[in-house]
Amino acid sequence: MKINFFKYQGAGNDFILIDHTMSPLKDIDNALIEQLCHRRFGVGADGLMFVTKHENYDFEMHYFNADGKLGSMCGNGGRCIVAFAKQLGIIEKETNFLAVDGPHYARISENGEWVDLQMIDVNIINKDGEAYVLNTGSPHYVALQSNLKDFDVFHEGKNIRYNDTYKADGINVNFVEDKGDHLFVRTYERGVEDETYACGTGVTAVAMAMAKHKNQSGHIKTAIKVLGGDIKIEFDYDGNTFSNVFLCGPAKLVFEGEVE
Repeated sequence: MKINFFKYQGAGNDFILIDHTMSPLKDIDNALIEQLCHRRFGVGADGLMFVTKHENYDFEMHYFNADGKLGSMCGNGGRCIVAFAKQLGIIEKETNFLAVDGPHYARISENGEWVDLQMIDVNIINKDGEAYVLNTGSPHYVALQSNLKDFDVFHEGKNIRYNDTYKADGINVNFVEDKGDHLFVRTYERGVEDETYACGTGVTAVAMAMAKHKNQSGHIKTAIKVLGGDIKIEFDYDGNTFSNVFLCGPAKLVFEGEVE
């Protein structure tokens, strides 16, 4: 049996996408997903997504991590699946779709390569020492870090992800350096178990944590640089709740192919 797939990337966060709108999603082979995501023995990706039909939404997003397991919300994956839905002719300029953390609205540029994805509202931010901990569809740990360019994100992030507090459920670990006109962010992602070039729910969490850290409020726009490019976050913050949250960035087709 041959499976057609499409490879997309959003600021260097890369995904395998499969159109599964013709039949229900069942009998998932998690080992095969892990193999396809492997960068030596498969296509290579940070995760894999299926697009399926939904009677109340334009489509439904099913996201699996690179380890083959069903994942929590992936922001850059959400932007890429919107671009994929446009390519498939499911949507045109905007969409309402369903993901694991609930409904999402998104709008897409005419050329299909820039997506503004609305994320969930957030009203709880906790502290772990000096770090911030919050859930933006996936759980995130946010720590300020100087000289981030030379910082050992893999080992330090892994140590936090697998410490006694977080090892059972896992957590994504973000390090942020405030550059004045933008934030520089690097992320260790659970499920991938490595540093990725970008993390959409991660940069969203970072922008929120930094707004709280700086005692900001109102309509806030945050420019963020990651290893894979530039991302923008916008939201309203009244001191208690982050609302009208948008993750904005590129979503581009890399190639398409088929596997046996």
